[in-house]
Amino acid sequence: MDTKHLVDSELLPALALSPSFQLTAESLPLVRGMLNGLVLQRQGEASTSSVTFTERFIPGPEGAPDVRILIFAPEEQKGVVSGYLHMHGGGYVMGLPEMFSRQAELVVGEIGCTVIAVDYRLAPETVHPGPVEDCYAALSWFHSNAAVLGVDPSRIAIGGDSAGGGLAAALGLLARDRGELPVCFQMLGYPMVDDRIAAATEPHPYAGEFVWNADNNRFGWESLLGHAPGIGDVSPYAAAARAEDLAGLPPTFIGVGGLDLFLEENIEFARRLLRAGVPTELHVYPGAYHGFDMLSEDTAVSRQYRNDRVQALKRALIPTVL
Repeated sequence: MDTKHLVDSELLPALALSPSFQLTAESLPLVRGMLNGLVLQRQGEASTSSVTFTERFIPGPEGAPDVRILIFAPEEQKGVVSGYLHMHGGGYVMGLPEMFSRQAELVVGEIGCTVIAVDYRLAPETVHPGPVEDCYAALSWFHSNAAVLGVDPSRIAIGGDSAGGGLAAALGLLARDRGELPVCFQMLGYPMVDDRIAAATEPHPYAGEFVWNADNNRFGWESLLGHAPGIGDVSPYAAAARAEDLAGLPPTFIGVGGLDLFLEENIEFARRLLRAGVPTELHVYPGAYHGFDMLSEDTAVSRQYRNDRVQALKRALIPTVL
């Protein structure tokens, strides 16, 4: 596969500087350490004075450890605001909620909402359903503490990037089926939703060459499921694309690059959502590889993606009054 000629020209410099890695049980600690170091370094580079930041530990699922969350809120909050719960990416095996810190500040500044980012447990140390149950615990805490936070519980959205988008999609299903916690919107950034893609023998000829490849995808799914992907009756709360019925899910935004490994599974998931009567907004960004918006923030396509998702979230959280 050689798709470099298809990459958006503005995204090429970041691609050249992006370290390549192959995930294995042996390499995972090193890759985690490298990613965490970069994330924490970037977090310290920018901070918005109009946004308050709080770290908290909240009760986890029954019998599980507490869950660390990061709370971003307007410094001068006027009245009751909306809320957004975010899950970070990292193939289910790595990453930190701090990955979303700068974006959280932008969301708070643009929408005036309260954002919570979840530090869910990672695979392979914690297999399904541990990670999604951590996210459900965070959503439950968000609802239970809405009055204290000054948040309207009827206007809480969920979302995430990559594996975090997969967790958000699974969380949407879990919240729908348990019927305890309303979710008004889900924002899915190139979500990792279908373990069967990792088992496919014929990969897409023009997607998945860069950043997150088929081998790493298989490792991520194996780590989360505790067995090979693509077999058996995998729970839809692990791989949302496995759900037979998508009706009743909240309105959804999906954004994915045209060269992303998840391109086809995201298009198919959006098609099925629409067929189930779920209002769904799908964007495909030509020439964009997986994680393009994080690796190359100051490019036209990254700015477009950020604007599209923030505006979609804004429309969901701040309905137009006629």
